[in-house]
Amino acid sequence: MLCTTGDLEKLLGIKGHTIRYWEKHIPLIQPQKDGTGNFLYSARDVQLLMRVKHFLHNRKFTINGALEELYRELSGEHQDIRAHIAALRADLVNIYLVNRNRI
Repeated sequence: MLCTTGDLEKLLGIKGHTIRYWEKHIPLIQPQKDGTGNFLYSARDVQLLMRVKHFLHNRKFTINGALEELYRELSGEHQDIRAHIAALRADLVNIYLVNRNRI
């Protein structure tokens, strides 16, 4: 399931220009463009953006620090509990995406 920039703005509570800025500095986030030039984000992109927001807003990391922590997480450090949390987040994102038009 794919998510638009508008959906991300609502979900994360941040502006589209902030999302685009993060994308420039976090190469792991790779949205697709549809035929009209709109960006579409995969569930993985949404999860990564949620982690970036957490690192920047809650843990007060720099953008480079957030990128390093993402690489650490993806390389297998913190694997057990982080994998479980990531699976729960994926489920929540999918529930949101499926139900966004019903609200």
